[in-house]
Amino acid sequence: MESDKLKALVEKYWNADTSLEEEAQLRKYFAEESVVEEWKETATLFRYYDAKRQEGVADPTFDQQVLKKIKTKPAGNMRSLVYNMSRIAAGILVVVAIGYFVRQEAKKSSPAEVVDTYSDPQLAFEETKKALMILSKGFGKAQHEVGKMRVFNEAEQKVRGESEPEK
Repeated sequence: MESDKLKALVEKYWNADTSLEEEAQLRKYFAEESVVEEWKETATLFRYYDAKRQEGVADPTFDQQVLKKIKTKPAGNMRSLVYNMSRIAAGILVVVAIGYFVRQEAKKSSPAEVVDTYSDPQLAFEETKKALMILSKGFGKAQHEVGKMRVFNEAEQKVRGESEPEK
């Protein structure tokens, strides 16, 4: 196959625009052993797809077996369907009720209008920076403490005789 035609066909394949005939041409080309180095990875992929397709060939009587099982439904199936539907409806009703009450509580507790606490944007920015720095220091201390605990856990595992400490 010509290089330009192959490139266009593969591009069309990746865009899911190929017809069945064009895909058959690609499978046939990539099934050959003499594939250009540029297309080796793509050929490997196509060969893998073909191998999986060959593996997955179903039993010819598969459709008949499935249809037979579908047609022989148990008699109590309608009762279980109604039971399951009522359980789902009850669950939805509970979620809607909870949502309604949470929304009502949020309306009661929230002020009518949100007011800025700082009139100067620069002052608000500085205060936000301070708060974030405090938070950052807290995280740094926590990380340091976790490091101490990791050392303690490793020592405990050595004492217990476990070879590899968990990470």
